[in-house]
Amino acid sequence: MEKQIYGLLAEFDTPTELVRAAEKVRDAGFVKTDAFSPFPLHEIDEALGIKRSILPYLVFAGGVAGLLTGIGLQVFTHVFDYPIIVGGRPHLSIPAFVPPAYELTILLAGFTAVFGMLFLNGLPQPYHPVFNVPRFALATREKFFLLIETKDPKFNYEETRSFMESLNPQEVFDVEE
Repeated sequence: MEKQIYGLLAEFDTPTELVRAAEKVRDAGFVKTDAFSPFPLHEIDEALGIKRSILPYLVFAGGVAGLLTGIGLQVFTHVFDYPIIVGGRPHLSIPAFVPPAYELTILLAGFTAVFGMLFLNGLPQPYHPVFNVPRFALATREKFFLLIETKDPKFNYEETRSFMESLNPQEVFDVEE
């Protein structure tokens, strides 16, 4: 039975080596790539050619939806459904509408941020094929890894493996499905 390959994984010692290798992978035209590090590397997004997320726009839309929902609910309740004058205030009392509308704005923006982040990151993902590589356990402690997936249109096993080895990693691993 032939093993199914998910991609090739290269191991590096320093974050600088990883970023340089990621730039070379991006310049070579690979797009289905990923990098793993024990701490955040802010330069890796640019090095891999990852575009900015749409999450800020989704959070803004969630906040606007919360604001409009808060104001709409209060206007419907106090003006149309149950119009009672309380304390001499008019039915459409904007200052009284601010706190609930503000709270709904924050609530829906927060929910959009959390659930949008989970959705866009493809989480929860309890299993990933890189977990099959025994040395990958060091990704949370001291090592840096760069992955090129077989789904990449430019992926050719022999050529990609020799290209990965030309990046001077410690080792290149086959990642099995």
